[in-house]
Amino acid sequence: MKRLHIHLRVNDLTESIDFYNALFSTSATVVKSDYAKWMLDDPKVNFAISTGHSQSGIEHLGIQAENEGELHEIYANMKNAKGKILEEGETVCCYAKSQKSWITDPQGVSWEAFYTHGDATVYGEGDHARPAPEAMEQWQGNDAIDAKVAEKSACCGPSCCS
Repeated sequence: MKRLHIHLRVNDLTESIDFYNALFSTSATVVKSDYAKWMLDDPKVNFAISTGHSQSGIEHLGIQAENEGELHEIYANMKNAKGKILEEGETVCCYAKSQKSWITDPQGVSWEAFYTHGDATVYGEGDHARPAPEAMEQWQGNDAIDAKVAEKSACCGPSCCS
């Protein structure tokens, strides 16, 4: 059964973890220094939050498949939606190894379709790589580096894949 995915950008991770732990009446299943995730069964949602963004709010929405067959069903639905599809393929993002593609709805909301098949020890690799929060603090004030860090911190979204 597929699972809805919601990823929010937050300003204060600890405060947000406390809030969502109470709201969902369960603890996050993954907690890192810049990211947290709840794999909820009622409702069936993969809900994630992360820091390191210039603004808070919706990062992206998505549909998580439980297997490759479901992922191919979702990909067929994306094609029927007639939006521009970005086929990302194998990637490491949000501390997970996944196969994924992206589509943007008519309002500009990014939707991710993915199948996760393993954990990763880093937030991302390649286009999804970003410095650890400690390194980001060290570079604050350097406009050129701040702009590059902000660009790479857009993971996970189609903008970091182009």
